[in-house]
Amino acid sequence: MDKYSFLNAANTAFFADLYDQYLQNPDSVEPSWRAFFQGFDFGLESANGSGETIYVDRDPGETVAVPQNVQKEFQVVRLIDGYRTRGHLFTKTNPVRERRKYTPTLALENFGLSQGDLNTVFNAGEIIDVGPNTLSNIIVHLEHIYCDSIGVEYMYIRNPEEREWIQARINFNTNRTKFSADQKKHILKKLNQAVSFETFLHTKYVGQKRFSLEGGETLIPALDALVEKAASFGVKEFVMGMAHRGRLSTLTNIFGKSPKDIFSEFDGKDYEEAIFDGDVKYHLGWTSKRESDSGKAINMNIAPNPSHLETVGAVVEGITRAKQDTHYKNDISQVLPIVVHGDAAVAGQGLVYEIVQMAQLDGYKTGGTIHIIVNNQIGFTTNYLDARSSTYCTDIGKVTLSPVLHVNADDAEAVVHATNFALEFRMNFGRDVFIDLLGYRKYGHNEGDEPRFTQPKLYKAISKHDNPRDIYAQKLISEGIIGVDYVADLEKEYKESLEEELEDSRKQEKTVITPFMQDEWAGFTRVQEDEMMKVVDTTFSKDKLTEIAEVITKLPSNKKFLRKIEKIINERHKGFFENDQLDWAMGELLAYGSLLTEGYNVRMSGQDVERGTFSHRHAVVKVEDSEEEILLLNNLKGNQGDFYIYNSLLSEYGVVGFDYGYAMASPDTLTIWEAQFGDFSNGAQIMIDQYISSAEDKWKLQNGLVMLLPHGYEGQGAEHSSARMERYLQLCAKDNMFVVDVTTPANMFHLLRRQMKAKYRKPLIVFTPKSLLRDKRVVSSVEEFTNGSFQTVIDDVSAVPKDIKSLVFCTGKFYYDLLKEKEELGRKDIALVRIEQLFPLPTVEMDKLIKKYKAEEVVWAQEEPRNMGALSHMLMNYDEAKTFRFASRRPYGAPAAGSATRSKRRHQEVIDYVFDKTKNNQRR
Repeated sequence: MDKYSFLNAANTAFFADLYDQYLQNPDSVEPSWRAFFQGFDFGLESANGSGETIYVDRDPGETVAVPQNVQKEFQVVRLIDGYRTRGHLFTKTNPVRERRKYTPTLALENFGLSQGDLNTVFNAGEIIDVGPNTLSNIIVHLEHIYCDSIGVEYMYIRNPEEREWIQARINFNTNRTKFSADQKKHILKKLNQAVSFETFLHTKYVGQKRFSLEGGETLIPALDALVEKAASFGVKEFVMGMAHRGRLSTLTNIFGKSPKDIFSEFDGKDYEEAIFDGDVKYHLGWTSKRESDSGKAINMNIAPNPSHLETVGAVVEGITRAKQDTHYKNDISQVLPIVVHGDAAVAGQGLVYEIVQMAQLDGYKTGGTIHIIVNNQIGFTTNYLDARSSTYCTDIGKVTLSPVLHVNADDAEAVVHATNFALEFRMNFGRDVFIDLLGYRKYGHNEGDEPRFTQPKLYKAISKHDNPRDIYAQKLISEGIIGVDYVADLEKEYKESLEEELEDSRKQEKTVITPFMQDEWAGFTRVQEDEMMKVVDTTFSKDKLTEIAEVITKLPSNKKFLRKIEKIINERHKGFFENDQLDWAMGELLAYGSLLTEGYNVRMSGQDVERGTFSHRHAVVKVEDSEEEILLLNNLKGNQGDFYIYNSLLSEYGVVGFDYGYAMASPDTLTIWEAQFGDFSNGAQIMIDQYISSAEDKWKLQNGLVMLLPHGYEGQGAEHSSARMERYLQLCAKDNMFVVDVTTPANMFHLLRRQMKAKYRKPLIVFTPKSLLRDKRVVSSVEEFTNGSFQTVIDDVSAVPKDIKSLVFCTGKFYYDLLKEKEELGRKDIALVRIEQLFPLPTVEMDKLIKKYKAEEVVWAQEEPRNMGALSHMLMNYDEAKTFRFASRRPYGAPAAGSATRSKRRHQEVIDYVFDKTKNNQRR
């Protein structure tokens, strides 16, 4: 008997459903059916839509005919699959342009069907929840779902549960929400606020930059709906990042910032605080409390951002994760990150890829981000065809198999529906989702630009195009929901309130900027340089330090570890309990342990930080046979803080941005990012320039992020020597950050403790050692850990002042190179003094030492080339430095030579010159 003979008698709906499963996931169907469908597909391609009977191999040399009715059902299933996979290419989502043409189309003929099949009833309709239905009705249903104002991309998602959820969600209501009359009026109200706010600014502040939302006003009802629906899901905090376009409207109409404050910023008044430089109005952050319509309290945060597009996205993710770790460990979905992008930026900025790749990683995931792209179809003056190679600006979302919804920004109800869909997906699956809000930009890049210079045709169409509010109002009038005067009354009422706010604003003489996330920073104060130079008590009980040492120098006896790990941990135990010599790794780990026992949290991330690039840290050790991870610092006694340490993805920009955001939201966490080599930190240069060095001046932000940057000339070439010390020092001014180059484990211990024990927070840049990590000279006693404090300068304890002819100031690893030479030469006429803190520069202590030694000369010695290192910083910040003799390599374009021989020679020449100024004959 023919094994497929039952095809003639069985319910074709069953086969249609089975074939649908096969098309979506071939491995999900039983092997013999998979073979059958593969044969059918091959036969269908061979027939090429000719309507011929398709034969499928049964056994070698034997075939069976697929009945015509079953064949047609399968072809309808393929049509449905075509809409699912390609329907988004044929939507009505562009309000002002004809979209590009794509082939093949979804024409019936491309699926082996014809006009003659339109009135035939197919069981395949059950797949899309319309039951057995005519092909004509099936197509109408598919057009509504996939080719109207919303285009959905999701078929690349590999998780069947997610894919099926999406299909069920869009099938039952044809990808539309049936809003009530009151809900429609509310959408119109938010649209009116968006439109009226922009037109008010346009008339009151003619020609001023505001980066208006006009053309994308439906963002406001979308965000409003997102906040309201999220509150019903139990979301308690929103963390949002967005660039300039539409930001002012969002601040006022979503976050509740008083228009009076925005008008004050437009008027360009001076700031209330003398030590605060401020920023342009569309960069400022804001935190507010909002009550949802259902009466639920929501904490709203929109992060400050620079002009460097997409940078704030990484910061938002870090803030979100910090809030989740600190306040919502049991349900991280209660904090919702929202990132609003521009179309050109989301497609063009590499940082977006770094952030997207973080989305599901243990150290960086935030339970799903809602990405909204305000798609102007243009970047400054660049057309979208010149701005990307991908079909869509959102194609980056496919990296994490995230669903993407392309929505016509003129269709307010479609926009709100898509937003609700996105939220539900995020809350159900804890994953990212993208909304591509396809609109336009009414004016140029800013309101002073002339866009017709570069897009005359497009802007001719835009000039004749109604705004989304008026389009939606006409729809509601036609539905009989509002009268013809309804919008005029809404606009009049809203603009009258803005007039009152403007009048109040102009009574104020100065602008007051509210700090971002004040609730997280209660008890902390912003300080100036004099306070930064005060000694902070970082002493720690010897008994408690001993308890920590006991825990972190003993491995579990019931588990097997690599011999090398056992040796390292045993040596740490011996160093503390027998030799009283603690190396760099112990100094660092004891600092973390001491803070953890005092209730602080510690978070560390970066490439290879768990064991350390140079295999010194081993904060995470692995059981040999199972790779189980053991974090000894999580086994301390008492109610300790949380210790988090994560090897990061291979990213500098994204990860530094994330950790900066984390530190911004969690001042009681010691947040550390370590570069694999200090040189690589310049991959995060935008974060360093726009946030780390300047955010307190621009946005009143305190931040205690610590950057550990391995630095030192060991002959490893240009990319593995210099952390570009000079760049950080050039960014230093007044009171913006600490920059240090520490030389002892105990000083590192006190430094890290100072970072948390102070009642303020400043970024801390630490140039950390490489070869010194195992140098027997680089050790400290237990006593040096338990007593004392961070030393900004370390004097030469062996020097006798009356014998000193040369006082040499130096920093970092170079001190040990000079010390070795001094000892080999037996020179007692030279004092080697270490400047441990380069900013704020300890000039008072340096003055005292110059006075103490009364040397014939003072030398600044550095291993870096003359145009690098701290030399220029000394000249700029210390008047006495003008009289110094400088010992350094010659100026070079590259930080170091690639040849180990050449590097060693240059290094020795600097050392020789420190000890004999007649030897200033350095060769190239």
